[in-house]
Amino acid sequence: MNLNIALLPGDGIGPEVLAQAVKCLEAVEETFNHSFSYKEASVGAIAINRKGAPLPQSTLALCKEADAVLLGAIGDSKSDNNPDAKLRPKEGLLMLRKELGLFANIRPVKVFPSLIKNSPLKKEIIEGTNFTIYRELTGGIYFGKKSLNEEGTIASDLCEYSETEISRIAHLAFKAAKNRNKKLTLVDKANVLESSRLWRKVVTQIGESYPDVTLEFLFVDNAAMQIILNPSQFDVILTENMFGDIISDEGSVIGGSIGLLASASVGDENAMFGPIHGSYHQAKGKDIANPIASILSAAMLLEHFGLFEEAMAVREAVDKSLKKGIMTPDLDSNSQYGTNQVGDFIAENIVESDDFNMNDENIDLGKSTII
Repeated sequence: MNLNIALLPGDGIGPEVLAQAVKCLEAVEETFNHSFSYKEASVGAIAINRKGAPLPQSTLALCKEADAVLLGAIGDSKSDNNPDAKLRPKEGLLMLRKELGLFANIRPVKVFPSLIKNSPLKKEIIEGTNFTIYRELTGGIYFGKKSLNEEGTIASDLCEYSETEISRIAHLAFKAAKNRNKKLTLVDKANVLESSRLWRKVVTQIGESYPDVTLEFLFVDNAAMQIILNPSQFDVILTENMFGDIISDEGSVIGGSIGLLASASVGDENAMFGPIHGSYHQAKGKDIANPIASILSAAMLLEHFGLFEEAMAVREAVDKSLKKGIMTPDLDSNSQYGTNQVGDFIAENIVESDDFNMNDENIDLGKSTII
């Protein structure tokens, strides 16, 4: 298969983790005889510095022409934490989602057995956790009309949803549940919000077309509690934009590191893949950032194009890395492996997917060598 992939390294650790995802895609090319081409563009804080806009037109044009977009990370603490900032890096991401029509964000939350000890939650609580969050991505309060009075003392953000916006992502979530464990949980705040009541009405109607899928409802405050108390009860979670943003970050805690969670953002014509973590500027250039979420995002890209065997090869290589203890310090404070070494190991094991022997001396030195 030939694919044209737009690379948006972004800010902070974005370029470092994205480079490891590209290594793994190149390994897939070699192993499975595919041909992927890559073109890079700026977005976020680096785009503001270079071109005066968080999403330059040249970047948007490249993304629209590509088969898929692979994102690193976006964010800058100076502007993100400055209420008076005129331009914000995250605006580039919001604009990109809107311009590409990426209305559905898909975030898998799965516990790796070899990392159960890393979770702040008890083993018996998180064991078997494997659910996916379907978050509506281009509507709601993030994109609603915003106002601030002349005195700067009263502000508002409009949360608005249409039946069409709700329906299109609901169908995706129901189809996913149908192919999983046949359970869908709608997370809303229908006891307070009119927009949530519309969500509940539309999703209930659509649910009648999927009789083999059990539909349940949870208010978002209860859902936030249940994700910590009993995460294995969930299969597919469907929710609106802001609620999804919050509970997916909460879900990342279950596995022990936000550096493990990948995501896909899809629309009718375009798709973008990238880790859910931020730019983590404190780790920039230190070779300590966890590349696994970025690598697993590349696996989701492969799945999107029906390359399921290739995606499985990537995931199996990630599993080998974790089982061998070849991981970054966020997963093991005593680890001497860096971002690049973890990426190298995973990429090598996509190429050499059969059982292999490891040179333990080189592993101890932080270098994987297949012999």
